[in-house]
Amino acid sequence: MAKRAAIVVLDGVGIGAAPDAAEYGDAGSHTLGNLARAVGGVDLPHLERAGLGLIAELEGMRRAPAPTAAYGVLEPKSAGKDSTTGHWELAGVCVREPFPTFPQGFPADVIREFSAKTGRGVIANVAGSGTDLIERFGAEHVATGSWIVYTSADSVFQVAAHEEHVPLEELYAACQTAREMLVPPHNVSRVIARPFAGAPGAFKRTGNRRDFSVVPPGETLIDAIAAAGIERTGVGKVDDLFARRGIEGGHTTGNTQGLERILGWLHGGSGFLFGNLVDFDQLYGHRNDAPGFYKALRDFDAALPALTAALREDDLLFITADHGNDPTTPSTDHARETVPVLVFGPRVCPVAIGRRNSFADLGATVSEWLGLEFRGAGRSFLPLVMGR
Repeated sequence: MAKRAAIVVLDGVGIGAAPDAAEYGDAGSHTLGNLARAVGGVDLPHLERAGLGLIAELEGMRRAPAPTAAYGVLEPKSAGKDSTTGHWELAGVCVREPFPTFPQGFPADVIREFSAKTGRGVIANVAGSGTDLIERFGAEHVATGSWIVYTSADSVFQVAAHEEHVPLEELYAACQTAREMLVPPHNVSRVIARPFAGAPGAFKRTGNRRDFSVVPPGETLIDAIAAAGIERTGVGKVDDLFARRGIEGGHTTGNTQGLERILGWLHGGSGFLFGNLVDFDQLYGHRNDAPGFYKALRDFDAALPALTAALREDDLLFITADHGNDPTTPSTDHARETVPVLVFGPRVCPVAIGRRNSFADLGATVSEWLGLEFRGAGRSFLPLVMGR
C-alpha cells in the first residue's frame, strides 16, 4: 500500500516564545504553558502519553516515561507571525520580509478604491477585535449596507457583512477584488471575508469565513506533491492560505467538522492531507478565553486516539501549529512562538527530534517520506523518526 502523510495544524497552539519574540512584542508568550497555569493544570492524557510534556514543562502534565510519538519543537524562521507565513514555512517556503500591517487603518485611497469597485460604502477602517467591531458597527452596516472593514496586529484586510443583507457571493467577490487591489506596498498577507448574522446586541459570526491569501513566492511541499501526481486533500482554511495552488476544498465550520474529515481521510483517503483546526485561535485565542481554549484542547485530546488507531503501516501523522495565540496576555493577537511537533505512525520511533531551527523541517520530512526530492528551506528529520 502507498505511503500516506497527514499534517494537522492546531491553529495558534504555540509552546513558548521564539528567540526573537521580544522584537514582535511577545516576550513571555507561551500559549500552552501560560494556559496550563491559568486553568490550574491541564488534563490531556493522550497528548501527555504522546510526549507533549517532554517538549515543555506544562502544569498538570507529566513527562511520559515511554512516549507514543516522536516529539520536538520547531522554531519560526520566516518574518511575521501569521497563519499564512506559518503554513508556508511548514510547507518549505520562508518569507524574509514581513507583510505590511496597518495599525491606524488602511490609507484613504485604498478604501476609496475598494468602495468604488464594490459599489458599497465603507465604515470602521480601524484595527481591533472583529467580534467587538461587528457589535459596534453592525447596526450601521445593516442600515446603510456599507462594508465593515478592519484589520488587526496581523497583516489582514477583513471585510464583515451580515449574511441576510449582503449575499455571501457578493462578500466573497468583494474580498477577491480587494485581493487583486492589495499589491505592494499594501500587499497584506490575507483578505478575510467575515460574514455574521443575528440582531444588534447578539450579532454572531457564522461558519462561512473565507481567506484570500497572496500566492506563495516559491515552490511549496504541496506543489512538489502535485507535480508527483500524488493526491492532495485540504481540511479547513489550508487551500485559502496557499491561494488554492495545488490543493482545493476542505472548508469546515470548526474543529468538530475538521476532525470528522481528517478521520474520514485516514479511513479511506490516499496521498497527503494538510488540515487546519482553527477554533483554538479564532474562537479562543483572539478573545483571550483561556477556559474555552482549554476545552478545545480537551476535545482534541479526546479525539486523538481515534486518529492514531486509524493509521496504517505506511502512514505518518504530524501534529503541530503555525504560531502562538496566548489567551492569557493582554494582546488578542498572534504571538511569535515556537510550535510543538508530534509524529505518530506504526513505524515511528518515539524519540526526541530536538529543537529544529525552522518549521520547514517538517515539510522536508514529509517530502522524504513520500519519496520526493523536494526539501524547500528545511532539513528532514525522517532518519530520527525512523530510528536510522
